Amino acid sequence: MHRSAGAPYNFNVFDAHRLLLFMAAAVLLAITPGPGIFYVLARSLAGGKREGALSSLGTLVGGLFHVFAAALGLSAILAASAVAFHSVKYAGAAYLVVLGIRMIRTRNAEMTAAAAGASKGAFRQGVLTEVLNPKTALFFLSFIPQFVAPSHGHVFLQFVVLGCASVSLNTAADLLVVTMASPLERKLKNSMRFRRRQRTVSGLGMVGLGAYLALADCK
Repeated sequence: MHRSAGAPYNFNVFDAHRLLLFMAAAVLLAITPGPGIFYVLARSLAGGKREGALSSLGTLVGGLFHVFAAALGLSAILAASAVAFHSVKYAGAAYLVVLGIRMIRTRNAEMTAAAAGASKGAFRQGVLTEVLNPKTALFFLSFIPQFVAPSHGHVFLQFVVLGCASVSLNTAADLLVVTMASPLERKLKNSMRFRRRQRTVSGLGMVGLGAYLALADCK
């Protein structure tokens, strides 16, 4: 619906009914286990609470990137181009596989040294993992417009606010996972054998996640 020139904007940007429906759907999606939650869980179990939290904040920033990209229409280009979609898709999947292999290779490293080194890159890796996930872009492009009311004007603002709310809910769920994983962190510090096995399992899980994203049907 287009406004005529000079028509005043409706500053009551959000429709209450739509907003309630959006929040209900966003909360449900946030608590549903998916690649993002499994990624943060793997990082938490491998490197502890700090690494998990930094990874969560990294995926938050990566998610916000997709929100603004979708709001500006860049995601529409990604959705329309099979070459662009698959290029980003496989790049993201390969990156997860590389992270998993690196995790397995460092399974014998000391906890303090390994955690310090991993934490330095955890935030950056979280950002890249989310940015290189085209499904996130397509999700925002297909999900959020259902709750945007063009008749209220400020479509860009509506999209950004709803997108930020969705990303924040996802991050809250990720941080909850990090907190729940902390008891395992204590065991990791006290048992070299358990730590070695856990990093191997986490690394294999990361490799499996990357393979899943590469092979999953994206239609």
